[in-house]
Amino acid sequence: MREVELKSVVDDVRARRAQVEAAGGKLVYVGRLLDLRYDLSDHSMAMRDHVLRLRVYHGGESRSGHLDWKGETRYEAGFKVRDEISTSVGNPDALSEILERAGFIVTIEIDREIAQYELAGAIVRFEEFPDMDPLIEVEGPPEAIEAAVGLIGLPRDGFTAERLTSFVARFEARTGRPASLSKAELRGDRAYRIEDA
Repeated sequence: MREVELKSVVDDVRARRAQVEAAGGKLVYVGRLLDLRYDLSDHSMAMRDHVLRLRVYHGGESRSGHLDWKGETRYEAGFKVRDEISTSVGNPDALSEILERAGFIVTIEIDREIAQYELAGAIVRFEEFPDMDPLIEVEGPPEAIEAAVGLIGLPRDGFTAERLTSFVARFEARTGRPASLSKAELRGDRAYRIEDA
């Protein structure tokens, strides 16, 4: 499967969510989203631009997970593109323990509150981090991404194929403080820093 996406900073999450809903967006998930990125101790996956990610959704009483592998990042016609293989996970905690016992380590933790919609054939996800600009990610076929972006109401030139690291760098340059992409990082419990998201 191919992952095709664009991201933008969001000026007002509540107002933009209302606009997406008014345009016919269907809310499919709201709650916490935790990403744990795994690598070997030599960081050989990151050096090849590959990602092994355990994604855990916490929505109210429900909890579910997905394990994803992503290949090298490519840029096509202004979009960020990666090959991706994903499968659902019945017990994310058990899978996390299996990965760690197999020699994988968590190198990046990203923890945020999200609202995810289906809109115009694309997935639209609003992401609010502990201490970073809120972002919107639009994923799907290029024509669906463009249709959804047109309905969101943000300037088209604000949507880019840049990695999360670029948004973090701009936030830190503007505010003079480090971004916190997880609650653990905000508390100082973890020393994970985003390397190649």
